[in-house]
Amino acid sequence: MVRISVVIPSFNEGKYIKNAMSGLERQSFRDFETIVVDKNSTDDTIKIVKRYRNVKIINEIRKGISIARNRGAQEARGEILVFLDADTKPSEKLLESYNKAFKKKIIMATGPIMPLENTDIFIWLGYIFVSVLMTYAGIVINDPAIIGSNFAVRKKEFLRARGFDEKMDTYEDWDLSKRLARHGKAVYILEAVVYTSVRRVKKWGMWGYIAYHVDNMVRYNKGKKTRDDYNPVR
Repeated sequence: MVRISVVIPSFNEGKYIKNAMSGLERQSFRDFETIVVDKNSTDDTIKIVKRYRNVKIINEIRKGISIARNRGAQEARGEILVFLDADTKPSEKLLESYNKAFKKKIIMATGPIMPLENTDIFIWLGYIFVSVLMTYAGIVINDPAIIGSNFAVRKKEFLRARGFDEKMDTYEDWDLSKRLARHGKAVYILEAVVYTSVRRVKKWGMWGYIAYHVDNMVRYNKGKKTRDDYNPVR
């Protein structure tokens, strides 16, 4: 057994996954395992992952980020699941912060998601607004909308909720956090910081990115019919 299992879905993330792996290698908290769930990458993703020690690689041929995350959770040995994206670099104290938080009676947690690359102030402010202010406000009013690139949850509660909805191509992370909120408390941890690629925001533009997610939020609240056009950006 380990205290924490870090689950990372991947597909052709050779340009980015070294950031996630090197960030985990530098963690101040060491009682954890890393599980990479890969969908038959055709680039050097797996070659890069194999350079790092104590990483379990799972091949999952079915398409979908929810399927990959659920598969990783099934294989996990930890009491706590921490979901990251392959283009997301954890701060050195991420797992230490989560380990400390889960000593209390909570079932899920998250923290700031900030830009990995150098970018303009407008994009920085956008990340602060969404991943700090909006996410924190949702937790305060017990209507959490936790983002999947920095999502920590007790494994037993994750399994009780039957994990991510595999029928959803987007909004699956917010959906899970809302279902989990019926059974326990969520917390926001300022020290639990991750840094994620802004490649999609740069391609779509900040307003395009915001418009997409606002539209998705409306669709979800009307009948859980979320968008299915979240295509990869490499």
